[in-house]
Amino acid sequence: MDEALLRSLTPTVLAILVRRGADFATAEDAVQEALVEAVRVWPSDPPRDPKGWLVTVAWRKFLDAIRADAARRRREDLVEEEPEPGPVAAVDDTLELYFRCAHPSLTPSSAVALTLRAVGGLTTRQIAQAYLVPEATMAQRISRAKRTVSGVRFDRPGDVGTVLRVLYLVFNEGYSGDVDLAAEAIRLTRQLAAVIDHPEVQGLLALMLIHHARRASRTAPDGSLVPLAEQDRGRWDTRLIAEGVAILQAALARDRLGEFQAQAAIAALHADARTAEETDWPQIVEWYDELVRLTDSPVVRLNRAVAVGEADGPRAGLAELARLDESLPRHAAVAAYLHERNGDLPTAARLYAEAAAKAPNLAERDHLTRQAARVNATLRR
Repeated sequence: MDEALLRSLTPTVLAILVRRGADFATAEDAVQEALVEAVRVWPSDPPRDPKGWLVTVAWRKFLDAIRADAARRRREDLVEEEPEPGPVAAVDDTLELYFRCAHPSLTPSSAVALTLRAVGGLTTRQIAQAYLVPEATMAQRISRAKRTVSGVRFDRPGDVGTVLRVLYLVFNEGYSGDVDLAAEAIRLTRQLAAVIDHPEVQGLLALMLIHHARRASRTAPDGSLVPLAEQDRGRWDTRLIAEGVAILQAALARDRLGEFQAQAAIAALHADARTAEETDWPQIVEWYDELVRLTDSPVVRLNRAVAVGEADGPRAGLAELARLDESLPRHAAVAAYLHERNGDLPTAARLYAEAAAKAPNLAERDHLTRQAARVNATLRR
């Protein structure tokens, strides 16, 4: 059984049903039932036309569902005929699914879950495991999301930026359960890049590839975090980096800069340095300036303060940091790092401990706690 093939066909099959007039929620259920049927039947009787087989079975499942529904009479025109699968306008249909799943009426978590289910072809159980929630909870979340977007009309182009933000959220979830969400996000973004010619789609794909290339070096054998400056760069995947850089260069050449291209450029500069000491921090600051111009994000300004501290010294970084709200996530961690580099160890130790208490996850909390302990040990010498 080729699970990758099934998952790659999922959005096309769902899009065909929706284009034929099926409501999104019922169509998505029908496609899932067809996938289950494929898992049962294909190993002993593989079809010559997998997509056509899935479309036929999913359409029949959809017809069965609406015939059993109390609203059958309102849909008689739809169920009179059972069309044979035909040529698919893959570009328009697939894009509509992406836009539908990233609809602004959905919360970010619901948009991500629906994208993984409808476009990614993951089961509810797999998505629930990835998010470490009960399967019933995830089923309710997906059902609500499907109901929300079922009546959405797409008479205007969708917002590519919203789709990309949803995919980036998927990527940042990383790995848990039996689903590698970072790899899944890359697969979905590759799919999107194949059906839409947009430099920001290329920028996001490049960013994901370059970040993913460093994955093996991000944690120590005991599971603890390894900061970028301390990572073993020999473990970085140079093939992924080269692919990401090539995609980024093609996007930048179109002279339509967006935030994901700028983020990818920063990641590429980190990846280009053979050692942490060789990092081109002045150029990274310039790219952060572009990001600030594009987004005016406080988080971007926080990251820029780190870059300024590396390029122009910790005092310059602290001056930039002083302009930002101290309630920003990771503000204390950045302040601790810059104060340590500036030689103020007592303040650094206190801020590392404060940052650890505010850390959003266990791995980051453990890392910051160890940093505080390390600086305190230095003070006691």
